[in-house]
Amino acid sequence: MTILTYQGVVYPAQCDAMGHMNVQFYIAAFDQSLWHLMAASGYSASWITERRQGWADRRYEIDFRQELPVGSLFEIKGSVMKVGRTSLTTYHGLTNKADGKLCAELLAVSVYFDLAARQALALPDEIVEGAAKLLG
Repeated sequence: MTILTYQGVVYPAQCDAMGHMNVQFYIAAFDQSLWHLMAASGYSASWITERRQGWADRRYEIDFRQELPVGSLFEIKGSVMKVGRTSLTTYHGLTNKADGKLCAELLAVSVYFDLAARQALALPDEIVEGAAKLLG
């Protein structure tokens, strides 16, 4: 199931010398989208301090399809592609709201992580169950 995970607008300061959104801002938007998808999967940001557990992004595969010029409104929809023992593989599609065209796609592998020990952890049951509902 694909859900809306982020909406944004391209500001002039986010554009490169060629007049379209710079790669670093695509990454920032995808990162925020990822946090919303993790929350929809059952993860709570309070676990960062309460449990000392979070996420480590292990792989990003991005395809850029169409430029986004200044003033463009865009949205990202995401889904879970795979639930592993310690990781989630997620998909994020960024589209231009004006014409609905796909501008960029991200396939990400994120590992559930012990922030103190700096090592992977098995996904908690609540994330496994929640992520299963978002398989797309």
